[in-house]
Amino acid sequence: MEEEIINRVAKSPLLTVDLEEIYDQAERVDYDIADNLFQGLILKEQDFRTFIKEHDWSQYQGKNVRIFSSADAIIPTWAFMLLVTKIEPVANFVMVGSKKEFELSLFNKEFESMDWSQFQDRPVVVKGCGDLDISETIYGEITRRLIPKVKSLMFGEPCSTVPVYKRPKTAKI
Repeated sequence: MEEEIINRVAKSPLLTVDLEEIYDQAERVDYDIADNLFQGLILKEQDFRTFIKEHDWSQYQGKNVRIFSSADAIIPTWAFMLLVTKIEPVANFVMVGSKKEFELSLFNKEFESMDWSQFQDRPVVVKGCGDLDISETIYGEITRRLIPKVKSLMFGEPCSTVPVYKRPKTAKI
């Protein structure tokens, strides 16, 4: 007589968080302010303001835009601010910073809109394998947000996890 195969993972109270499902799918665009530098060295205010006025900002419509500089030049802070004022109204998201900071900011934007109460007192696994290159910084951020809620936190796949956190049992009086 054959025993029925029971999928214990499917029947468990374990919740899985897949960061790839949270990933903002909007196109990512890098804006390198170095393209606005005169001879790759300095930003001429008059030329830059003319560019700001004449540039077609609609090309950033609905996109996630990262502003940065690849040049080893001193660029005034107001130049980055001017770019943001033009890109923000049309883009899905805009920020100034490194690629790592950009991805973290996009995830934080998604995290802010999540219903974290679903994780209250539940065992949770944060999925670890996937097609996207998700930084440890983002895994750290989801961990920081989950530990006040979850009963336990694991990393990996529901069938093969690494324990990360278990809420301490409170002393009974």
